[in-house]
Amino acid sequence: MNAQLLTGKNVIVQGITGSHGSFHTRAMIAAGTNIVAGTTPGKAGQNVDGIPVYNSIVDVQNDMSVDTSVIFVPAAFAKSAILEAIDAKVPLIVCITEGIPIHDMLQIRQHLEKSSSQLIGPNCPGILMPGIIKLGIIPAAMGLAGTVGIVSRSGTLTYEAMAGLTEYGVGQKYVIGIGGDPINGTGFTDCLELFQNDPDVDRIVLIGEIGGTTEYQAADYIAEHVSKPVYAYVTGHHAPEGVQLGHAGAILGSQQESAKAKTDYLRRNGARTSTSITSLLTAVTSDKK
Repeated sequence: MNAQLLTGKNVIVQGITGSHGSFHTRAMIAAGTNIVAGTTPGKAGQNVDGIPVYNSIVDVQNDMSVDTSVIFVPAAFAKSAILEAIDAKVPLIVCITEGIPIHDMLQIRQHLEKSSSQLIGPNCPGILMPGIIKLGIIPAAMGLAGTVGIVSRSGTLTYEAMAGLTEYGVGQKYVIGIGGDPINGTGFTDCLELFQNDPDVDRIVLIGEIGGTTEYQAADYIAEHVSKPVYAYVTGHHAPEGVQLGHAGAILGSQQESAKAKTDYLRRNGARTSTSITSLLTAVTSDKK
């Protein structure tokens, strides 16, 4: 993944006429995002605050190019929306929708692997590059332009980390919420590669959760490829086994999936680990550039 992908010129919103789609379209525009169109099947010819509505992405592409699509479509229709964006060869797809069935995501994953599209999400807050672009629902007012790269499975902790750094005067270049579903698109390693290769990023914040093994893959990548300081926090140190905590993927199925095991592995592979969001912020801000 590269920075150019995240700053594509022409952004569309799938599901723009819905309450969430229209509300967050306005917020994205206010944050500087160039939203050129939206889609809702059967509502072509309408507009949302002057943004034209089309029936489909292909219809939009007949009039203009599309670099990014942000999806606010209900879960029952989200698979069709994502596949439509993939088939239309949209370079970056950001899906905010929560509750997409796993079997739908399995089909989407198969299509993604054969495509040139990059998917962020689903069940994620999206991307914020403070002062540059907002793709999704991350509150732009909490951000501050700077040099930290944040990647997180947790939407709420994304906001808390970003707001805490901003309060300390530590700005962010990237704030990326990848979502907490068992099957998603972009993962930790994609974002770590982006941060490592961007000379404007000098520190990395990684926030994980119980459940799954993606934090182990991140740790291996840090050990082999990342030379910048990585500050890591895995939430759920007191989580009981078998209980879902928020995200569908945040469920402790084995000790390997626990916060402690993941934290220990990240530390052994070079990350500077914390056991609370407060101590994470203290660690990052004590290394203020």
